[in-house]
Amino acid sequence: MKSETFVFFGQVGSGKGTQVELLAKVLKERDGKEVVQTSTGNEYRKLIEGGTYVGSLVKDSITRGELQPNFLTNAIFTNILNASLTPDKHLIADGYPRTIVQAETFEEMISFFKREDVNIIYIEVGKEEAVKRMKLRNRHDDTEEGIAKRFNEYINNVVPAMNYFKDKENYKIYIINGEQTVEEVHKDIVKALNF
Repeated sequence: MKSETFVFFGQVGSGKGTQVELLAKVLKERDGKEVVQTSTGNEYRKLIEGGTYVGSLVKDSITRGELQPNFLTNAIFTNILNASLTPDKHLIADGYPRTIVQAETFEEMISFFKREDVNIIYIEVGKEEAVKRMKLRNRHDDTEEGIAKRFNEYINNVVPAMNYFKDKENYKIYIINGEQTVEEVHKDIVKALNF
């Protein structure tokens, strides 16, 4: 069975991270292959915790609810693939690509690493539900203003990044209703992917 590639899209509060974990578990159980999970969000949090100059710049822009610069996000994602990706491993990307520029770079990377058939999983959650969930997380950047700004960033940048892959050969988009229980969302993903 060949290694597969998955990309998760969903606004903050859609439960992406949880679904990534659940899918990784299913993949490991199914064929025993290792799964490379990339979360640019986690990498950015590590940068902030590291207390470096870059970390302080990232923290400032996150507090303002802004997306990180393309070059930095591309570099972080590229470094993960360079360090970990081999033909015998599955790949799950969480939180990348988030702009059209990143989508173009991602397409180049997929081609370079000789990956085929990219499965894009879009966990769709309405604004009201997402705001409710974000407020429950109690993260320092989940202020009313930060949340509103991230919504706009999502609509203006992330959705177009996903739509970039529409009708492209080797890319398939699955839209999943994210306003269900964790179990139901997971079931729908597995069913959509024909596992």
